[in-house]
Amino acid sequence: MAAAPPPGLTETAPSETLGGWLDAYPVAVSGGDLFGDAAEPVAARWKAVASGLAALSEGDPLALQETATRNAADLGLTFRVTGEEEERAWPLNAMPVVIGAGEWETVERGLIQRAELFEHLAADIYGPQRMVREGYLPAAAIAGSPFFARKMLDPARRLGAGQAAPHFIQVYSADLARGPRGQWRVLQDRVRIAAGIGYALENRLAMTRLAGHLLADQQVRRIVDFFSVMREGMIASCGREAPRIALLTPGRFNQTYAEQAHLARYLGFPLVEGRDLSVVDDRLWVGTIAGPKRVDSIWRWVNTTSLDPLAFDARSQLGVANLYEAWARGGVGMINWPGTEVLESPAFAAFMPRLCQVLLGEAPILPNIATWWCGQAAESATVAARLGELAVLPAFGQAVEGLQRREPVAGAELDGPQRAALLDALRRRPMDYCGQEIVHLSTAPAIVDGEVVPRPFTVRAFVARDADGVWTVMQGGFARLAASQALPTSLMGEGEISADVWVVDEVANPAQLVARTIPEPPISRGGGILASQAADNLYWFGRYNERAQIVTRVLRALLDGSVEIDGGPAEQGGVVGALVDLLVEAGSVEAPQETPDVQAICAAALAEASLPGGVTALMRRRQAVGLALRERFARDFWRLVSQGVPQVDQHRPATLLGAVRRLTEHFSALAGLISENMVRSAAWRFLEIGQRIERAQGICRMVRRLDDAQTGEGLDAEGTETKGIDAKGIDGGGLGVLLDLCDSQIIYRTRYLTGPMAGPVRDLLLLDPDNPRALVFQIAGIVEHLSALPSGRDDNLPEPPMRAARALLGQLQAATARDMTSAVLEEIEQQLYDLSNALSARYFLQFDPEQAERRTALL
Repeated sequence: MAAAPPPGLTETAPSETLGGWLDAYPVAVSGGDLFGDAAEPVAARWKAVASGLAALSEGDPLALQETATRNAADLGLTFRVTGEEEERAWPLNAMPVVIGAGEWETVERGLIQRAELFEHLAADIYGPQRMVREGYLPAAAIAGSPFFARKMLDPARRLGAGQAAPHFIQVYSADLARGPRGQWRVLQDRVRIAAGIGYALENRLAMTRLAGHLLADQQVRRIVDFFSVMREGMIASCGREAPRIALLTPGRFNQTYAEQAHLARYLGFPLVEGRDLSVVDDRLWVGTIAGPKRVDSIWRWVNTTSLDPLAFDARSQLGVANLYEAWARGGVGMINWPGTEVLESPAFAAFMPRLCQVLLGEAPILPNIATWWCGQAAESATVAARLGELAVLPAFGQAVEGLQRREPVAGAELDGPQRAALLDALRRRPMDYCGQEIVHLSTAPAIVDGEVVPRPFTVRAFVARDADGVWTVMQGGFARLAASQALPTSLMGEGEISADVWVVDEVANPAQLVARTIPEPPISRGGGILASQAADNLYWFGRYNERAQIVTRVLRALLDGSVEIDGGPAEQGGVVGALVDLLVEAGSVEAPQETPDVQAICAAALAEASLPGGVTALMRRRQAVGLALRERFARDFWRLVSQGVPQVDQHRPATLLGAVRRLTEHFSALAGLISENMVRSAAWRFLEIGQRIERAQGICRMVRRLDDAQTGEGLDAEGTETKGIDAKGIDGGGLGVLLDLCDSQIIYRTRYLTGPMAGPVRDLLLLDPDNPRALVFQIAGIVEHLSALPSGRDDNLPEPPMRAARALLGQLQAATARDMTSAVLEEIEQQLYDLSNALSARYFLQFDPEQAERRTALL
């Protein structure tokens, strides 16, 4: 039935405006379109969905697509194309891929059969190897894979005593293609990592925001229940009550890191990297600010070869030493088991029909695309002879001679020299290659450039075990819509878009719309464990954020007209010179060689990305550490963090000042979210500590530059008061700028009836415990945060960071304005530096920077 119009639209809206998106949809005569081939009940659902979506945008497909794109951005969806450093916005199409429940039922049965087949096959490969001994599977098809884990052949080391549910595979996914005649086939199996499962969830969340009641009106099956079932199955596989399951990520440079962070947050799993973990006494531990905490199981998103440098690849910087031994002895669980990715090799696809018959006694419900493994003479000859009509790809997922990438390459696209080189390589090492038929994909309606047009598509579907070990299939997935009939690839590429997959019941099925009843968890408070690396990132996020804000405040002081002496900017040696010196000291700009051009300096400081203190560089660093914290940040928070520096025109002062003011508003908004939305957990405290240390150092620098060195009413190095005009001819104007920089102008005017004077200004900015912008307030806040953090000592004596912070606080509480000379402020800056080092030594991971650089190069 058609969806009811949303509020504000009448039921009498013309159908040609609101429901006609599919009336003129160009379906090919030869068939092969999901809408064009649909039976009448499903076609009616398609039309009702199109009508409902049209109603949401008053019949404008472009407006609907803009809303979908905005929803995806609000959810923080991003991805990274291979070879690129910058993330891209996730390309979500506003038109879902609608599949009837009857057609999906066949897909569902085929996926469960295939998952069970892989479980049997993994058990045989790492067990009796009957398929090899009886000639159903060549040994080279196994041993040729770099992911074949020979250590798993030892039964004592692959069936750990602590494994409650000895399943090789807990989560499985597959890329599916629908052919021109409506038949579904498997393009690629994914046993190691179910990449895309997080994007399927986020696509549905974004579409729910967009379409609302339309999903329920059109009997769209729920997918969120799948994640509850999957989580329950992972918990049950641990065999322990309330286990701690961590998602092991390769790190923020991985292509699917954003997805991993979303999943970890949604499932409530800590997101950890290898350097967060250590093995002691065959148990896995994560380093936290409260000391080591046991991890009962990991959901690995890294290759087997990278899991443990002592067991597999010694060059790995992603894994954990002795992790394999701990797993083999039952000290930690693993989802999925090591070595299972050997099953993903395209070489296996050539033998799947026969293996399915032998191991399960059934014909495949979802067949592979036709594949020839060239490790056999007849198959190699067939591929060579039919090269112009087949696709060729590496047999074991690794780049090989004659193929420039790991994805399939159509033989017909090769020129003469490329073809000759490939055939020569095929003759010399035939076992490295597979030939596959070229798939012609079905199309589905998609919104492209404001029109509804057919796009070739594939679907990634997901299967997981429940608490009883029974396979369950997600009632949907995510679709990839290609720009052409080019060979489908395993990763999102240029010009591709994604779409939510809606499995719809042809007739009303109220049972499908009822959410699963999930037992209420026990009451818990706190923010969960805080890994040492996460605390480190939070601390530096706070520091980079505050540092960028301080530089922005200096730029505002230079640009907004508050720096005036005798109606014009001060000379080089005056207040302007002091502000420029602050920028140079912060590493925001190079030291000017002549009288500074204020506008040019401000524009350079805003755009500077190479110097460490440029606003652009600082915000990029903030975002870089923020990427590793994505699972901890709310979406509104992350959306703000992802904003870049506004573009400016150096020759238009108004654009410079406007950009600085927008940045000031940006930092204020972020401060509001931190203050109002973050739970007062250890994570919040480390972010606050970072901000307060940076602000304290900034206050010391600004006071030294603008009061003691530049004003005529100040204190010299010995504490002797000086009055009047100093040798540089500057009066107390610098004190007013200093009050502006520290947001203390209003409180100063409220307390004092005179203009800014050195003693009162110093007291307000350095020693007033009630001024949130004062130096002493920052140190008091640091002491308060440190006192709330867990202690690592059994004797309850204060730890080094606390002793250092308390000593500094006592010094400030006992001081007077006259005591705060430049020499004292420089000493305090050094104390703050030492405090930062003490924090790092106590709470953060310590590692060799060269080792970290090598690790990054391997990603």
